Amino acid sequence: MESVLRQIGSVRSSLDDRTHAPKQGWGSGQEALIEILPEYVEGLQGIAAGDDVLVLTWLHLGDRSTLRVHPRDDPANPMTGVFATRSADRPNPIGLHRVTVLGIEQQRLLRVEGLEAVDGTPVVDIKPLLPWERGSRP
Repeated sequence: MESVLRQIGSVRSSLDDRTHAPKQGWGSGQEALIEILPEYVEGLQGIAAGDDVLVLTWLHLGDRSTLRVHPRDDPANPMTGVFATRSADRPNPIGLHRVTVLGIEQQRLLRVEGLEAVDGTPVVDIKPLLPWERGSRP
């Protein structure tokens, strides 16, 4: 079975080397822009500064043949299957990033905090953080 993802935008970040990227962006203070492609700008309606959202990326620099890693790239950690880790190296390198929206600029630039993806990383989706994902049940 073959599936097709549509890129909706790209990460614009000062991070240009994945080895220097934080292991998790949430709470890192790292700011970035998500540049939404013109045909998907209407999809930003309803997103506002202060919102926490989930950004799904295609980790294009990931090694798709990797099935086991040392978590957090620390050799002191035992080898673990990639599905039990947040490694960018995996068969389908889909990144999941919880970020805080700082604002929308020029109608298609989503300024966010906490995105640890490198510059040029393709963005494939943005989803709202639901109430129970914030710690409370509906």
